[in-house]
Amino acid sequence: MTRGAIGGIAAGVLLLLGCSVGASSGDEPPTVPRASVDAGAKSEAVSLLRSGTEFIDESSFRVDTDIGGIVTIRSYADNVKRRAATKMSASGRVIEIRMIENAIYMKTNVDLPGVGKEWMSLDPARVPSDFALSFAPGKNDPGGSARLIDAIVTARIEGSQVAGTLDVTRMRPGNGINFQPNPGETFPDTTGSQPFRATLDAEGRLVSFVIPEANGLPSASLGYTDFGAAVEVVRPEDAVAAPAALYPQLGLGG
Repeated sequence: MTRGAIGGIAAGVLLLLGCSVGASSGDEPPTVPRASVDAGAKSEAVSLLRSGTEFIDESSFRVDTDIGGIVTIRSYADNVKRRAATKMSASGRVIEIRMIENAIYMKTNVDLPGVGKEWMSLDPARVPSDFALSFAPGKNDPGGSARLIDAIVTARIEGSQVAGTLDVTRMRPGNGINFQPNPGETFPDTTGSQPFRATLDAEGRLVSFVIPEANGLPSASLGYTDFGAAVEVVRPEDAVAAPAALYPQLGLGG
């Protein structure tokens, strides 16, 4: 592929998946929506989006992430009861993660040196901080909506939607959508004005955040559903202690 790397639950997870999708080498013209540069409009829109994500700390939910039609991630989370399950898929390679209280379990069919294909129990103290596995406020959204909101440059409210642009280079690594350039390359300046459109439901909750394909980057989207539904996470039977070889391969250093 001729595109840069994109991230999922954490940027390094998709590096584990070996996925390489992102900025292309073509000279596509920028596609930027007309957005208000009024600071007051942006502040009002951003405030609306932040209030629309308060459910993350208050209710269970499901979030589906799609990046370029290549990486798909489905996560169920209940941060109140400290339960979460995520399954990531890319080109037939899969990573599954389950979290119950302080316990973290992982299984993958990705060929990792020194790592088997069975369920593993991870030592939380050895998991790199950029692997982003946490129930802590601000780090507990598998969709990573806060990181997207923080990267917004312009925004305006359009009924139940918010439209505008965000700066991809301001997107901190972490859960959800990540874009990374190819090694030795940088993003074009146009990615500083990447279009987006977010939708809120009748109760004011964020239900979708869509970044269309533009400026050499693939499309990416988040969809939040199943608010308040029970999240059942089964502790894997016969999980083995994760080998020491796994931890250096997690996170951005993976």
